[in-house]
Amino acid sequence: MTTVLLTGATGFIGRRLAPVLVEAGHDVRAMTRNPDSYQGSGTPVGGDVDDPTSLTEPLAGVEVAIYLVHSLDHADFEARDAAAARAFGRAAAEAGVRQIVYMGGLGADDGDLSPHLRSRREVEGLLGEAGVPVTVLRAAIVVGNGGISWELTRQLVKNLPAMVVPRWVSTRTQPISVDDVVRYLAGVVGQDEALGRVYEIGGPDQLTYLEMLQVAAEISAGRRVPILRVPVLTPRLSSYWLALVTDVDVTTGRNLIDSMGTEVVVTDTSIREVVPGEPLTYAESVRRTLEEERATSGTGDA
Repeated sequence: MTTVLLTGATGFIGRRLAPVLVEAGHDVRAMTRNPDSYQGSGTPVGGDVDDPTSLTEPLAGVEVAIYLVHSLDHADFEARDAAAARAFGRAAAEAGVRQIVYMGGLGADDGDLSPHLRSRREVEGLLGEAGVPVTVLRAAIVVGNGGISWELTRQLVKNLPAMVVPRWVSTRTQPISVDDVVRYLAGVVGQDEALGRVYEIGGPDQLTYLEMLQVAAEISAGRRVPILRVPVLTPRLSSYWLALVTDVDVTTGRNLIDSMGTEVVVTDTSIREVVPGEPLTYAESVRRTLEEERATSGTGDA
């Protein structure tokens, strides 16, 4: 049995990962700022990555720490995430943690990365700066109920009879089901061959954002959405457009859109040597997500 500290335990991925880790036989500590109200799997522990003094107790005796936190909804997210990662990595080293597992973002290291993706790269390095081996899983769009990228897709398809979209809809990406993300994260925990490794994870489909929107529209509404591409729509204007037609705030929308001009596809499938299995297609990921939404809401409305 491995003692695992799961940060971001109440988040989109963390709340799904916790029960999988418990079922696998791990002793899971679910770190949250509000442990008294935590109702998920594992043992709740109080801690905040923005407060280094709060990390000593939750990390004591931990063998593997899973880092699933970010500050994308803050304008200064790069500085905040860097400070938090550096403090967490230092506290993990002092506690004798033998592995940190981190969810990063896809994108070529020599490419022109957006601030969002550049920050993810920086966090990878800062988490291991104090000496703890870091296992990084880099993903693009994660498809699942409650995920910000899926919420954008779902609300655009649902709310608009037609869309005016910028050029970034032609950028290729490689979406992955949240179920596969959880499977990969759980699969690398405590694995010696995964220490200090960077893995790329994605589903089998490489799609443009336009194709993703059309597939989601066909599955959820049985129709394609008429789309008109315009040559000039800046990230700032795009973020205001998203805020107008969805409930995603302007800051988060801007930070996500900045990344959508960068092609993010899997070029290395070595993760399958550690965690075998075929990932779900994008269409099947969408179907599963819609089924979960209907089960949660108790209605047939996608």
